[in-house]
Amino acid sequence: MGPFPRSKNMEKFGQRKDAVDIVFQRTMLVFPLLVLLIVGGIFVQLLLSSWISIKEFGPAFLVTSTWDPVAEKFGALPFIFGTIVSSLVALLLAVPIGLGTAIYLAEYAPQWPRRIISSLVDLLAAIPSVIYGLWGIFVLVPVMRSHVQPFLGKYLGFLPFFQGPAYGIGMFSASVILAIMIIPFIISISREVILAVPHVYKEAAYAMGATRWEAICTIILSYGKAGILGGIILAMGRAIGETMAVTMAIGNNVKISASLFSPAYTLASVIANEFAEATSKLYLASLTHIGLVLFLVSIVVNILAWLLLWRINERQKIFQGR
Repeated sequence: MGPFPRSKNMEKFGQRKDAVDIVFQRTMLVFPLLVLLIVGGIFVQLLLSSWISIKEFGPAFLVTSTWDPVAEKFGALPFIFGTIVSSLVALLLAVPIGLGTAIYLAEYAPQWPRRIISSLVDLLAAIPSVIYGLWGIFVLVPVMRSHVQPFLGKYLGFLPFFQGPAYGIGMFSASVILAIMIIPFIISISREVILAVPHVYKEAAYAMGATRWEAICTIILSYGKAGILGGIILAMGRAIGETMAVTMAIGNNVKISASLFSPAYTLASVIANEFAEATSKLYLASLTHIGLVLFLVSIVVNILAWLLLWRINERQKIFQGR
């Protein structure tokens, strides 16, 4: 007996099903195209709005330290410096705390403190940045001025990073606020990555006589380093683009200094502070040019992060293949 013959109704149903799949696939294609259109539209608008500044200053805009609205001489170097340094210092402060908290929550914490701490982490992520800025002005800056900066200047003053008068406001205070703001991102992503490590890997490590500390360092963190690094890069992206909290604590001074105690400026804070005061076309175009630089810096950071993650994943595949 041959195969069961297909009826006309079954054929029509199959054709209708194929047509629905095609329509659904093309509909879903619209959404990533919209994302590309939005990103491209933002870039084009920033490029057009800053074209006067680009034509006037050219590539020298990125390496010039002068910012003089009266003479209409503009350069972005102090703001690029402030953005990069504040973000890196914030990462140096936030990564150990965030990763350590994630390891404790995933591997050591009992059930009830895990729930409480996880809820507090989510609460930290939900607090508006302006609240962090107010807290920084009224709480952090006085503590920095009276206790932390004098202490660091006394014992680490031989380093150029901790020299100069203790203003309270400055690069270091802004970096501390940024660190507090990005810690929840590092904790949340790192905790989920650690929990996603297969139990068989941990059990194999324990069976070979590894302690819990050794299993965490050699197995868990090694297996999840790509995801953990992705969380750190996401946190850095948040730090680079942060505006209000940094503006309220960094001091807003167009100056490049090696000291973390000195007031500084970032790309986002100069736009927030001076956009309403831009009266001339060149001044406005220069601020938009700053926005274009910030946009491109964010894209470059994400591309580098993607390349780094791709390289780590390739190494893991090679290692597993061996």
